[in-house]
Amino acid sequence: MAKLAFLGLGVMGYPMAAHLVNAGHSVTVYNRTTAKAEKWASDIGGSFAPTPREAAEGADFVMACVGNDDDLRSVVEGDDGALAGMKSGAIFVDHTTVSALVTRELAAVAAQQDVGWVDAPVSGGQAGAENGQLAIMCGGADDHFAAAKPIIAAYSKGTVHFGDVGSGQLTKMVNQVCIAGAIQAVSEGLYMAMQAGLDAKKVADLVSQGAGGSWQLANRAGTMVDNEFNHGFAVDWMRKDLGIALAQGKDMGLSMPVTALVDQFYAEVQQMGGGRWDTSSLIQRFRKMNDEI
Repeated sequence: MAKLAFLGLGVMGYPMAAHLVNAGHSVTVYNRTTAKAEKWASDIGGSFAPTPREAAEGADFVMACVGNDDDLRSVVEGDDGALAGMKSGAIFVDHTTVSALVTRELAAVAAQQDVGWVDAPVSGGQAGAENGQLAIMCGGADDHFAAAKPIIAAYSKGTVHFGDVGSGQLTKMVNQVCIAGAIQAVSEGLYMAMQAGLDAKKVADLVSQGAGGSWQLANRAGTMVDNEFNHGFAVDWMRKDLGIALAQGKDMGLSMPVTALVDQFYAEVQQMGGGRWDTSSLIQRFRKMNDEI
């Protein structure tokens, strides 16, 4: 058992921190909205602190799952940031999806204080967090990853080390690129089935059993056909992630035409008021183009 801090109690962080308590760890949480941290402590049985620094004091590991690069900097740096309270030898485990650039930048600052860093973005969505079934892709020194892995196990179904700091974030970019292309393909296929007068759910069930199968088809086809999108991973966050991937690709001199196109399709969904819809809402573009919504 370890003394832990968890920073950020969104739809992912709230259940992830709870899994750590259920695994027997001592957990202090911080959230920008203190009322949510108070509720978590009341519901789960851990404790909360008013600043990241106070949450991190004495902790063996500090976990974070916040919004973006700037949010991460805000909970790590400064007089009230986590690094100001972390002890020598502690390890910061970042579950936020951010750029590899900010990851390496903050890891270097942490190293000056003898604090380890593991970038560990996750995949599996809200359901994966709630069920403790996240796929976690990690970067960092071998010894830091080895120390963090048993802690992370409280909410993971698979945790893989890909290399030095930043490698986890690069792997997450690959993950999001693959998801974007898959959702667009499922959207086109399902809409074609509906326009052809087929039972799209039955089509999805069968296709899922063959070479055309995917997680998106198996888990999102039903709600896509039923026009239900108030769940899952928000379009706003997907655009943030794709922006990170496209910027990385540009730096590497890569051509990523499908990712760039799907990113623009998501921009259209945002313009429709769907920024908080699930990423499977790409199919709404077809409905709008045909005046169905």
